[in-house]
Amino acid sequence: MAAVSAALKPLRRPRLWLGLWMAAIVALIVVCLIPLDSLPPLPDNSDKVEHLLGYFVLSAAAVQLFGSRRSLLLAGLGLVGLGIGIEIAQGYTAYRSSDPADALANALGVVLGMATVLSPWRDLLLRIEQRLLR
Repeated sequence: MAAVSAALKPLRRPRLWLGLWMAAIVALIVVCLIPLDSLPPLPDNSDKVEHLLGYFVLSAAAVQLFGSRRSLLLAGLGLVGLGIGIEIAQGYTAYRSSDPADALANALGVVLGMATVLSPWRDLLLRIEQRLLR
């Protein structure tokens, strides 16, 4: 945990934010692996957008948490690997199917989320914490 803590931005509640990020990852895994009839109905042909948005949110959140290039690179690669792994795992279920286009949408979401490091929003969580905890 010390190595992870060193990679995080100087947040006041780093374990809370890291825990929430990990919980979001677990939620994404669950949603991607449960039977589709367990989920609310969604618009037709919206699954690629859902994949892109899910991974965008996770990687943009990583930008809020991690401060070094190395830690962001590892988070991004981990999320791309997760997206590929979930697609492979879906192929082994009787109720889901593996789709390389979904893995591509996941990876594109990661790239777009990581690109927020180039925006003024890259330290939004730090600013929010500073205002809330004055």
